[in-house]
Amino acid sequence: MTSMMDFFMPCCKKRLNVNLAQRRTVPLARSCSLEGGGREGTGLRGGVHSADDSSFGVACAMIVKALLCFALSMWLVATSVYAGGIEVNKAEMRLGEDGYQFIVDFNVSPSYEVQHALSLGVPLYFVSEFSLTRSRWYWLDEQVFANEHAVKLSYNALTRQYRISRGALLQNFVSLDEMLRTLARQSSTYIPADTLKKEASYIASARLRLDTRQLPKLMQVNVLTSKDWDLDSGWYRWVIRPEEGAARNPGKAE
Repeated sequence: MTSMMDFFMPCCKKRLNVNLAQRRTVPLARSCSLEGGGREGTGLRGGVHSADDSSFGVACAMIVKALLCFALSMWLVATSVYAGGIEVNKAEMRLGEDGYQFIVDFNVSPSYEVQHALSLGVPLYFVSEFSLTRSRWYWLDEQVFANEHAVKLSYNALTRQYRISRGALLQNFVSLDEMLRTLARQSSTYIPADTLKKEASYIASARLRLDTRQLPKLMQVNVLTSKDWDLDSGWYRWVIRPEEGAARNPGKAE
């Protein structure tokens, strides 16, 4: 906005200086014209004054219009940037004493509309999904493991606290950011180590999404046509080879 003002202000000052210079010459032109006739002198002065005021007003109107358009475009850009979404930061499968386990870190950025609905007491349900399949060239892929978890996000206006509910487990938070950081880290149940064959390759998949079907019925109509509620990371897939050890892999989102 400052750069736009710096661009237009010199033009306004230059136009104003020209108008002042022209108005200083009007009395001289009028006196010269009065010698030849009073009506012509009056007409000359009135004509110059009217044209200057009109052109100066048009220039100012154009500048104001340009500034308003620039401000509107900046607001639209800021709104689109803050549309929100879910992305995968890191995904890995760890091997521990109890077996293999998915560990996925998401980046959860809800839009203003979602945050506003939550502050009004609308509960939000997120579902994390995990899948492990083995490719077979002679038949369909074999699904080795599938698991999902549902968590509920809510806000209590009386205590001014946020809450995550996992079944009977409850956890309270002072701020929204703190709750979102906890939501962003998802893990699956353990997969027995002997389930995976060391010589085989597996495709690991992970996903986190907002379950819009759990929203109030009246809100579900607006959700279908609004991108603000499109909180879904999509399936993020990477390859697991047990013989190489379970580690973080550079996968890709779909």
